[in-house]
Amino acid sequence: MLDQIEALRWVQQHIHNFGGDPDLVTISGVSAGGMSVSLLLLSPLSDGLFHHAIAESGTAAMESFVSNNPLPMTQMAANASGCSMESTEKIGDCMRNLDIDTIVALAEGVQFPVNVDGHFLMKPVDELLRKHEFLTVPFMTGMNSDEGGFIILEGIAPSNWTDGLDREQVVNMMSMFYPDPKDAFKRDLMIDEYIGTGEDRVKNRDGLTEFIGDFMFNIPAIKTANAHRDGGAAVYLYEYQHTPSFLQKKRPSFAGSDHGDEIFGVLGFCFTTAHVKLAEPCTEEEEQLSRTVMSYWGNFARKGSPNGDDLAHWPKYGAEEEYLAIGLKEQVVGRALKKDRFVFMTQTLSEKIQQHNKDIKHSEL
Repeated sequence: MLDQIEALRWVQQHIHNFGGDPDLVTISGVSAGGMSVSLLLLSPLSDGLFHHAIAESGTAAMESFVSNNPLPMTQMAANASGCSMESTEKIGDCMRNLDIDTIVALAEGVQFPVNVDGHFLMKPVDELLRKHEFLTVPFMTGMNSDEGGFIILEGIAPSNWTDGLDREQVVNMMSMFYPDPKDAFKRDLMIDEYIGTGEDRVKNRDGLTEFIGDFMFNIPAIKTANAHRDGGAAVYLYEYQHTPSFLQKKRPSFAGSDHGDEIFGVLGFCFTTAHVKLAEPCTEEEEQLSRTVMSYWGNFARKGSPNGDDLAHWPKYGAEEEYLAIGLKEQVVGRALKKDRFVFMTQTLSEKIQQHNKDIKHSEL
């Protein structure tokens, strides 16, 4: 993240030499890049470095990607680099003197989360969002309609998962998201919410894909949109609902618009013929959809609002939680995206866990 801060400082200092406007900088990213955008909005180091922000399918509110306690990762890095772990002072002295080859090898072998370090991030993400301690620049964020539909599960599920899943298989995969035995009750509540009794293998599969999308992308995006709206920023929320035709042919029929599918439209891949070329040509409808989303995104980058001539109106995300549903044939305004799941994840779940813990304490008396 500090590298990104330095890159943005470079833009402020030098972009005018390339015909750019340092007072009109828009940052954007997808997935981990969307998370970076969202984190930059939370850092005091970002003040004045950009003026609009777009986070697609990734926000800082995604659980487990930000650490409030850097010590475990520090100890892991020290151990991997051969440094003494006798004290944090000795760890620091040792690691500051590592040669560049060791540091590069360490970075390749250990995945480091973003840390609440008192420098880039002053407080935990939830606290910053709750207290509205972030940059209030115009903010576009959103998700695809089937974020957990295929790509993510393909890498962790049994080989025949597309035909359906037993309840036990769902429990095993859910446990990847809740590995701590203390979270077993929370995991079981999620299973009850998303697959119920678990008797129908197809419903189990679909429930798991929905959970993955909600847990990793959808609920964090809505939580982030709510915070920025309440903090005074102009927020535009979307749900992208189209799967590129050349990808749909390679996926099971039940998979909808999956993680990353919007990239092809936003970046205009339908029209590229050189360095990046699609395996199959886009349909005429897909070309028109790409022109539409490029117009929305381009307008937002230029003026902080996606709206423009010949485009369906995209309202700000307000008290009625308006968002734009972006489909192949039309773009329509919706309200309260995934409201039931959001209430469950952010309110009902914690209430049930609190009651469960009270019941345990009462039974122990």
